[in-house]
Amino acid sequence: MNLFEASNITKQFSNHTALDSVSISVPGQSIYGLLGPNGAGKTTLIRIINMIIAADQGEIYFSGNLLQRKDIERIGYLPEERGLYKKMKVGEQAMYLAQLKGLSKTEAYNRLKSWFEKFDIGSWWNRKVEELSKGMQQKVQFIVTVIHQPELLIFDEPFSGFDPINVELLKEEILKMRAAGSTIIFSTHNMASVEELCDNIALINNSKVILEGAMDEIRKTYRSNSYRVEFSGIKDLAPILPERFRLMEQLATNGHTEARIRISREANANELIDTLLPHINIHRFEEILPTMNDIFIEKVKEDTL
Repeated sequence: MNLFEASNITKQFSNHTALDSVSISVPGQSIYGLLGPNGAGKTTLIRIINMIIAADQGEIYFSGNLLQRKDIERIGYLPEERGLYKKMKVGEQAMYLAQLKGLSKTEAYNRLKSWFEKFDIGSWWNRKVEELSKGMQQKVQFIVTVIHQPELLIFDEPFSGFDPINVELLKEEILKMRAAGSTIIFSTHNMASVEELCDNIALINNSKVILEGAMDEIRKTYRSNSYRVEFSGIKDLAPILPERFRLMEQLATNGHTEARIRISREANANELIDTLLPHINIHRFEEILPTMNDIFIEKVKEDTL
Protein backbone atom coordinates (compact mmCIF):
# COMPACT_ATOMS: atom_id res chain seq x y z
CA MET A 1 0.00 0.00 0.00
CA ASN A 2 1.26 3.46 -0.89
CA LEU A 3 1.60 5.91 1.99
CA PHE A 4 2.09 8.83 -0.37
CA GLU A 5 1.10 9.63 -3.95
CA ALA A 6 1.55 12.70 -6.11
CA SER A 7 -0.72 12.78 -9.16
CA ASN A 8 -0.05 15.01 -12.18
CA ILE A 9 1.60 17.80 -10.21
CA THR A 10 2.29 20.91 -12.29
CA LYS A 11 3.97 24.08 -11.08
CA GLN A 12 5.06 27.15 -13.01
CA PHE A 13 7.10 30.17 -11.95
CA SER A 14 6.72 33.09 -14.39
CA ASN A 15 7.76 31.57 -17.73
CA HIS A 16 9.47 28.52 -16.22
CA THR A 17 7.74 25.16 -15.74
CA ALA A 18 9.26 23.64 -12.61
CA LEU A 19 7.07 20.51 -12.64
CA ASP A 20 5.16 19.13 -15.61
CA SER A 21 2.47 16.55 -14.71
CA VAL A 22 4.72 14.77 -12.22
CA SER A 23 3.34 11.60 -10.61
CA ILE A 24 5.09 9.38 -8.06
CA SER A 25 3.92 6.60 -5.73
CA VAL A 26 5.76 5.91 -2.48
CA PRO A 27 5.06 2.55 -0.78
CA GLY A 28 4.66 2.56 2.99
CA GLN A 29 7.67 1.61 5.15
CA SER A 30 10.10 2.10 2.28
CA ILE A 31 12.97 4.39 1.30
CA TYR A 32 12.25 6.31 -1.88
CA GLY A 33 14.99 8.16 -3.75
CA LEU A 34 14.04 11.37 -5.54
CA LEU A 35 16.79 11.85 -8.10
CA GLY A 36 17.65 14.31 -10.82
CA PRO A 37 20.14 16.97 -11.97
CA ASN A 38 20.21 20.41 -10.39
CA GLY A 39 17.15 22.40 -11.41
CA ALA A 40 15.14 19.31 -12.38
CA GLY A 41 12.27 20.14 -10.00
CA LYS A 42 12.98 17.91 -6.99
CA THR A 43 13.01 20.64 -4.35
CA THR A 44 9.88 22.24 -5.82
CA LEU A 45 8.04 18.92 -5.43
CA ILE A 46 9.29 18.54 -1.85
CA ARG A 47 8.07 22.05 -0.99
CA ILE A 48 4.65 21.27 -2.45
CA ILE A 49 4.44 18.08 -0.39
CA ASN A 50 5.16 20.15 2.74
CA MET A 51 2.59 22.80 1.70
CA ILE A 52 5.27 25.49 1.63
CA ILE A 53 4.06 26.32 -1.87
CA ALA A 54 0.97 25.15 -3.74
CA ALA A 55 0.76 23.21 -6.99
CA ASP A 56 -0.97 24.83 -9.95
CA GLN A 57 -2.53 21.51 -10.88
CA GLY A 58 -2.65 17.97 -9.53
CA GLU A 59 -3.38 16.22 -6.25
CA ILE A 60 -1.34 14.83 -3.39
CA TYR A 61 -2.60 11.88 -1.34
CA PHE A 62 -1.42 10.87 2.12
CA SER A 63 -2.59 7.52 3.53
CA GLY A 64 -5.15 7.31 0.74
CA ASN A 65 -6.73 10.72 1.34
CA LEU A 66 -6.08 14.15 -0.11
CA LEU A 67 -3.27 15.84 1.82
CA GLN A 68 -4.62 18.27 4.43
CA ARG A 69 -2.86 20.97 6.43
CA LYS A 70 -3.23 18.86 9.60
CA ASP A 71 -1.25 16.04 7.95
CA ILE A 72 1.92 18.14 8.03
CA GLU A 73 2.25 17.16 11.72
CA ARG A 74 2.79 13.59 10.48
CA ILE A 75 5.65 14.64 8.20
CA GLY A 76 9.25 15.46 9.12
CA TYR A 77 11.17 17.67 6.68
CA LEU A 78 14.91 18.32 6.63
CA PRO A 79 15.57 20.97 3.94
CA GLU A 80 18.83 21.29 2.06
CA GLU A 81 19.18 24.85 3.37
CA ARG A 82 19.85 24.30 7.06
CA GLY A 83 18.71 26.94 9.54
CA LEU A 84 19.05 27.19 13.32
CA TYR A 85 19.00 30.27 15.54
CA LYS A 86 22.71 30.80 16.05
CA LYS A 87 22.49 32.84 19.28
CA MET A 88 20.25 30.33 21.11
CA LYS A 89 21.60 27.51 23.21
CA VAL A 90 21.44 24.15 21.49
CA GLY A 91 19.30 22.36 24.08
CA GLU A 92 16.95 25.32 24.51
CA GLN A 93 16.36 25.51 20.77
CA ALA A 94 15.93 21.75 20.36
CA MET A 95 13.38 21.72 23.22
CA TYR A 96 11.46 24.59 21.63
CA LEU A 97 11.31 22.89 18.22
CA ALA A 98 10.39 19.50 19.69
CA GLN A 99 7.48 21.01 21.64
CA LEU A 100 6.30 22.80 18.50
CA LYS A 101 5.85 19.31 17.05
CA GLY A 102 3.48 18.29 19.81
CA LEU A 103 5.76 16.68 22.39
CA SER A 104 5.33 17.44 26.08
CA LYS A 105 8.26 19.09 27.84
CA THR A 106 9.20 15.85 29.62
CA GLU A 107 8.87 13.72 26.51
CA ALA A 108 10.84 16.20 24.42
CA TYR A 109 13.65 16.32 27.00
CA ASN A 110 13.92 12.53 27.34
CA ARG A 111 13.92 11.92 23.58
CA LEU A 112 16.40 14.71 22.89
CA LYS A 113 18.82 13.53 25.58
CA SER A 114 18.74 10.04 24.06
CA TRP A 115 19.40 11.34 20.54
CA PHE A 116 22.16 13.71 21.73
CA GLU A 117 23.96 10.82 23.41
CA LYS A 118 23.56 8.66 20.30
CA PHE A 119 25.08 11.41 18.12
CA ASP A 120 27.79 12.19 20.70
CA ILE A 121 26.81 15.84 21.12
CA GLY A 122 25.48 15.71 24.69
CA SER A 123 28.22 18.06 25.94
CA TRP A 124 26.92 20.79 23.61
CA TRP A 125 23.49 21.06 25.23
CA ASN A 126 24.26 24.40 26.93
CA ARG A 127 26.46 25.85 24.20
CA LYS A 128 25.26 28.35 21.60
CA VAL A 129 24.52 27.04 18.11
CA GLU A 130 27.14 29.36 16.60
CA GLU A 131 29.81 27.51 18.59
CA LEU A 132 29.03 24.22 16.84
CA SER A 133 30.71 23.04 13.67
CA LYS A 134 28.56 22.78 10.55
CA GLY A 135 28.37 19.02 10.95
CA MET A 136 27.22 19.27 14.56
CA GLN A 137 24.58 21.84 13.62
CA GLN A 138 23.33 19.45 10.96
CA LYS A 139 23.13 16.67 13.53
CA VAL A 140 20.93 18.88 15.70
CA GLN A 141 18.67 19.71 12.79
CA PHE A 142 18.39 16.05 11.83
CA ILE A 143 17.38 15.21 15.40
CA VAL A 144 14.64 17.85 15.59
CA THR A 145 13.34 16.64 12.20
CA VAL A 146 12.79 13.07 13.42
CA ILE A 147 12.12 13.68 17.12
CA HIS A 148 8.30 13.39 16.86
CA GLN A 149 8.60 10.05 15.00
CA PRO A 150 6.63 11.11 11.91
CA GLU A 151 5.12 8.59 9.49
CA LEU A 152 6.76 10.29 6.50
CA LEU A 153 10.28 11.72 6.57
CA ILE A 154 11.60 13.90 3.74
CA PHE A 155 15.33 14.57 3.58
CA ASP A 156 16.76 16.95 0.98
CA GLU A 157 20.49 16.13 0.57
CA PRO A 158 20.75 14.75 4.13
CA PHE A 159 24.42 13.73 3.83
CA SER A 160 25.70 17.08 2.57
CA GLY A 161 28.57 18.37 4.70
CA PHE A 162 29.00 15.20 6.77
CA ASP A 163 32.23 13.27 7.03
CA PRO A 164 32.13 9.54 6.10
CA ILE A 165 31.75 8.39 9.72
CA ASN A 166 28.71 10.57 10.32
CA VAL A 167 27.23 9.66 6.92
CA GLU A 168 27.29 6.02 8.04
CA LEU A 169 25.70 7.02 11.37
CA LEU A 170 22.83 8.75 9.56
CA LYS A 171 22.37 5.82 7.19
CA GLU A 172 22.08 3.44 10.13
CA GLU A 173 19.44 5.62 11.75
CA ILE A 174 17.48 5.96 8.51
CA LEU A 175 17.41 2.17 8.11
CA LYS A 176 16.29 1.78 11.73
CA MET A 177 13.46 4.25 11.17
CA ARG A 178 12.27 2.32 8.12
CA ALA A 179 12.37 -0.92 10.14
CA ALA A 180 10.29 0.80 12.84
CA GLY A 181 7.61 1.72 10.28
CA SER A 182 8.60 5.10 8.86
CA THR A 183 8.47 5.93 5.16
CA ILE A 184 11.38 8.01 3.85
CA ILE A 185 11.75 10.18 0.77
CA PHE A 186 15.20 11.55 0.20
CA SER A 187 16.75 13.61 -2.52
CA THR A 188 20.44 13.19 -3.13
CA HIS A 189 23.17 13.29 -5.77
CA ASN A 190 25.03 10.48 -4.02
CA MET A 191 24.23 7.45 -6.18
CA ALA A 192 26.16 5.10 -3.88
CA SER A 193 23.76 6.02 -1.06
CA VAL A 194 20.81 5.42 -3.39
CA GLU A 195 22.00 1.90 -4.16
CA GLU A 196 22.67 1.20 -0.50
CA LEU A 197 19.41 2.52 0.91
CA CYS A 198 16.61 2.88 -1.62
CA ASP A 199 13.82 0.44 -2.36
CA ASN A 200 12.29 2.62 -5.09
CA ILE A 201 13.36 5.69 -7.05
CA ALA A 202 12.03 8.38 -9.36
CA LEU A 203 14.30 10.24 -11.75
CA ILE A 204 13.16 13.75 -12.64
CA ASN A 205 14.68 15.68 -15.52
CA ASN A 206 13.49 18.87 -17.20
CA SER A 207 10.47 18.98 -14.86
CA LYS A 208 9.22 15.48 -15.78
CA VAL A 209 9.54 12.00 -14.32
CA ILE A 210 11.53 10.01 -16.85
CA LEU A 211 12.01 6.86 -14.76
CA GLU A 212 10.25 5.40 -11.73
CA GLY A 213 10.05 2.02 -10.04
CA ALA A 214 11.70 -0.53 -7.77
CA MET A 215 15.45 -0.05 -7.90
CA ASP A 216 16.29 -3.74 -8.38
CA GLU A 217 13.87 -4.02 -11.29
CA ILE A 218 15.24 -0.85 -12.90
CA ARG A 219 18.80 -2.18 -12.71
CA LYS A 220 17.70 -5.47 -14.29
CA THR A 221 15.83 -3.61 -17.04
CA TYR A 222 18.99 -1.72 -17.98
CA ARG A 223 21.28 -4.74 -17.85
CA SER A 224 23.86 -4.88 -20.64
CA ASN A 225 24.35 -8.67 -20.79
CA SER A 226 27.81 -8.26 -19.28
CA TYR A 227 29.46 -10.79 -16.96
CA ARG A 228 32.51 -10.79 -14.73
CA VAL A 229 34.63 -13.97 -14.73
CA GLU A 230 37.53 -14.66 -12.39
CA PHE A 231 39.56 -17.61 -13.61
CA SER A 232 42.90 -19.41 -13.85
CA GLY A 233 44.40 -21.87 -16.31
CA ILE A 234 45.17 -19.63 -19.25
CA LYS A 235 46.16 -15.99 -19.45
CA ASP A 236 44.05 -14.78 -22.37
CA LEU A 237 40.42 -15.58 -23.16
CA ALA A 238 40.33 -13.83 -26.53
CA PRO A 239 41.47 -16.82 -28.65
CA ILE A 240 38.78 -19.14 -27.27
CA LEU A 241 35.78 -16.78 -27.49
CA PRO A 242 33.48 -16.98 -30.54
CA GLU A 243 32.00 -13.78 -32.02
CA ARG A 244 28.85 -13.89 -29.89
CA PHE A 245 31.01 -13.26 -26.80
CA ARG A 246 32.93 -9.99 -26.71
CA LEU A 247 35.89 -9.59 -24.37
CA MET A 248 35.57 -6.06 -22.96
CA GLU A 249 38.40 -6.08 -20.41
CA GLN A 250 40.93 -8.44 -18.90
CA LEU A 251 43.34 -7.93 -16.00
CA ALA A 252 45.38 -9.88 -13.46
CA THR A 253 44.08 -9.82 -9.88
CA ASN A 254 44.80 -11.81 -6.69
CA GLY A 255 46.77 -14.46 -8.51
CA HIS A 256 43.93 -15.05 -10.96
CA THR A 257 42.74 -13.27 -14.08
CA GLU A 258 39.51 -11.27 -14.19
CA ALA A 259 37.63 -10.60 -17.41
CA ARG A 260 34.51 -8.67 -18.37
CA ILE A 261 32.57 -10.27 -21.22
CA ARG A 262 29.49 -9.01 -23.04
CA ILE A 263 27.29 -11.60 -24.73
CA SER A 264 25.09 -11.04 -27.75
CA ARG A 265 21.30 -11.24 -27.53
CA GLU A 266 21.37 -14.57 -29.35
CA ALA A 267 23.47 -16.17 -26.59
CA ASN A 268 23.05 -16.66 -22.85
CA ALA A 269 25.16 -17.08 -19.71
CA ASN A 270 24.98 -20.88 -19.76
CA GLU A 271 26.49 -20.94 -23.26
CA LEU A 272 29.31 -18.70 -22.09
CA ILE A 273 30.07 -21.01 -19.17
CA ASP A 274 30.01 -24.05 -21.47
CA THR A 275 32.48 -22.29 -23.79
CA LEU A 276 34.85 -21.42 -20.96
CA LEU A 277 34.88 -24.59 -18.85
CA PRO A 278 37.03 -26.79 -21.13
CA HIS A 279 39.82 -24.20 -21.03
CA ILE A 280 39.81 -22.56 -17.58
CA ASN A 281 39.03 -22.98 -13.89
CA ILE A 282 36.23 -20.56 -12.96
CA HIS A 283 36.59 -19.07 -9.47
CA ARG A 284 33.81 -16.49 -9.78
CA PHE A 285 31.10 -15.81 -12.32
CA GLU A 286 28.54 -13.00 -11.93
CA GLU A 287 26.39 -10.70 -13.98
CA ILE A 288 27.40 -7.04 -13.98
CA LEU A 289 24.30 -4.96 -13.38
CA PRO A 290 24.54 -1.25 -14.20
CA THR A 291 24.98 1.10 -11.26
CA MET A 292 22.37 3.76 -10.54
CA ASN A 293 24.99 6.30 -11.57
CA ASP A 294 25.26 4.61 -15.00
CA ILE A 295 21.47 4.59 -15.40
CA PHE A 296 21.15 8.18 -14.18
CA ILE A 297 23.66 9.45 -16.76
CA GLU A 298 22.19 7.34 -19.58
CA LYS A 299 18.58 8.42 -18.96
CA VAL A 300 19.40 12.12 -18.56
CA LYS A 301 21.45 12.05 -21.76
CA GLU A 302 18.59 10.33 -23.62
CA ASP A 303 16.11 12.87 -22.32
CA THR A 304 18.34 15.80 -23.30
CA LEU A 305 18.78 14.67 -26.92
